[in-house]
Amino acid sequence: MVEEIKIETENLNVWFDSIHALKSLNIKIRKNEILGIIGPANSGKTTFLRSLNRLNELNPKYHSSGKIYIDNQDISKSDVNLLRRRIGMVFALPIPLPISVFDNISYGLRMQGVRDKKILSQAVEKSLKAAYLWDEVKDRLKENSLKLSGGQQQRLCIARALATEPEVILFDEPCSGLDPISTAKIEEAMFKLKENYTLILVTNNVKQAARVGDRTAFFLSGELIELNKTDQLFTIPKNKRTEDYIMGKFG
Repeated sequence: MVEEIKIETENLNVWFDSIHALKSLNIKIRKNEILGIIGPANSGKTTFLRSLNRLNELNPKYHSSGKIYIDNQDISKSDVNLLRRRIGMVFALPIPLPISVFDNISYGLRMQGVRDKKILSQAVEKSLKAAYLWDEVKDRLKENSLKLSGGQQQRLCIARALATEPEVILFDEPCSGLDPISTAKIEEAMFKLKENYTLILVTNNVKQAARVGDRTAFFLSGELIELNKTDQLFTIPKNKRTEDYIMGKFG
């Protein structure tokens, strides 16, 4: 069975002024997989994520070479707003808008011109269910989202990303500030989400990568050191640097 490739990079290099953040990166990400990305600080993990939806372009020090393709289309030739609809992102710290739960989820759709209350309500319910949050907030939709707990706010941000029906969801340390119960709920949501989406998870928690990822990539100093099925990378890594990182010898 041939795996369908959703995203591919071709000799991708990224610099911020003279800092070479990503070095000749070649990686293929499969449709409907969870790709975990691990590595120490300043290894290029977040830079890679922000390359995929062109957020790096907001930094005036940024320049790059190479190609990124989504569904074999060069993203540099895409309308950036349309691209970011296709590739949603969830950040390390939840950033809900200081408005109601309902309005948080429907915000992106309203920005796209959707006004039909029935369509908005259906999208809100569907997104909250997909983020495993509906049962907790279905009676609090008019409440300010800032009253939710930290874990609930992060799942709200996931639901908000889902509402505009992206194809890919980028997670940048989404559980870094959360308790184990909230983390487990987000991981549970990820397993369900991969039925319909391609997920890329950057995490400093190697145990989380081991639990969640179908495959895992190890980045170091801007280079892709190793990429393999998660169970193989964690049990029989091919590169000594991968083994040393997993064993906690550096990082």
